[in-house]
Amino acid sequence: MNQTSTAIVSSVSSSVAKAPAWTSVARDSRVALICASWHTDVVHQARDAAVTELIEQGMPAAHIAHFDVPGAFEIPLMAKRLAQTGQFDAIIGCALVVNGGIYRHEFVSSAVIDGLMRVQLDTDVPVLSAVLTPRDFHEHADHLEFFRTHFVKKGVEVAQSCLSAMAQLQRVKSLA
Repeated sequence: MNQTSTAIVSSVSSSVAKAPAWTSVARDSRVALICASWHTDVVHQARDAAVTELIEQGMPAAHIAHFDVPGAFEIPLMAKRLAQTGQFDAIIGCALVVNGGIYRHEFVSSAVIDGLMRVQLDTDVPVLSAVLTPRDFHEHADHLEFFRTHFVKKGVEVAQSCLSAMAQLQRVKSLA
């Protein structure tokens, strides 16, 4: 092998080694995104960032389904029904549960996260959460801008976690 061929092979090998383990998983998987309808100006930032990241990692846009529910509390039931269809390899829930000053947000966020965990354990379908409960949220320009930006970051992170979880589960399945 000549020096040029060796350089090309080394370049390809190093780029392959740097590629995320989930690239092939992205091509062949289907993901459902469930969004609460409250604070959609913030919540949809996570949804849109997650979709963008999934597509950038190789998932066809047609493999991503969107579902809206009235609020965060309804996400676990929708996740369960979607998981039971057998059509999705993973499910992502997105919501903003705000502190309205009456501590309701604490039991809502706890119930949602517990429900999502139960769904994934009962159905064997990964269910990931971008359901966030900020300690302090006020609907003024500074907070809205901060949380819109923060939800973009969380959307990317939840998409990457989703792909990683599916890849690891595929790895475990191949051991059986």
